Amino acid sequence: MRRMTPFLALAVGLAACGTQSGAATAPPRYTATVTVLEDKTHGPQMCMLVQTSMPPQCAGPDVMGWDWSKVRHESEGGTRWGLYALTGTWDGDRLTLTEPPREPEPRQEPREPAKLETPCPAPEGGWRPVNLARTTLEAMQKASERASTAEDFAGSWLDHLIEKQPKDGEDHSRDVVLNVAFTGDLAGREEWIREVWGGALCVSRAAYSEKELARVQEQVMKEKGVVSAGHRGNRVELIMWLATPEQRERLAARYGGALVVEDVLQPVR
Repeated sequence: MRRMTPFLALAVGLAACGTQSGAATAPPRYTATVTVLEDKTHGPQMCMLVQTSMPPQCAGPDVMGWDWSKVRHESEGGTRWGLYALTGTWDGDRLTLTEPPREPEPRQEPREPAKLETPCPAPEGGWRPVNLARTTLEAMQKASERASTAEDFAGSWLDHLIEKQPKDGEDHSRDVVLNVAFTGDLAGREEWIREVWGGALCVSRAAYSEKELARVQEQVMKEKGVVSAGHRGNRVELIMWLATPEQRERLAARYGGALVVEDVLQPVR
């Protein structure tokens, strides 16, 4: 076997070092369609929640590399703003543009929230009132209020049996299933609600009470990078600019299925 000379060994080592130092990868890029607004109190910032005043108001992370002279925008009273598709790098606090802002894609119709279904099987003969005298809008309101007084109350919602949407003030109580959910023992719950409500009724079990979800919502709002939070469908939906892997792991470990996290900034594919 031929032995490598010291000079050749040194050259190979330097080449390897050069290869490693040049292998640094570019930081990931993210994209989002957001409002960018600058006013007398701050520079260009991206926002998801905008107050509909004139001029509008909002605040959020700084956008670095912004130039109003390069984009179409509106202005009023020292405030400039517009809706843009942005692409850049994210350091946890601000977005640094890596390419010029683009006009947003044509607005699509807002996505309808998923319909909350009735989990109970339909009774024999279908969903219908059992006591017409107590199948009124007033009785429906009383039933919802009564259910909400329970410590383990987990929400109430209406499942419309017909597609026609009722007009304001129109009594549609005979055309809906009133759903009420609890986290504890359901024994006696239906009879309790039936004391005030005679329409179609489904009493079901849920994983988390309204009080538990309210506590989760209050706690997660303290996280860095939160845009908004609300609860629907027996879980809290948390919107963040970009949750870190550590945040996701910690939140999942603490709250489990009570919380779902969504990011505004999406990775560029």
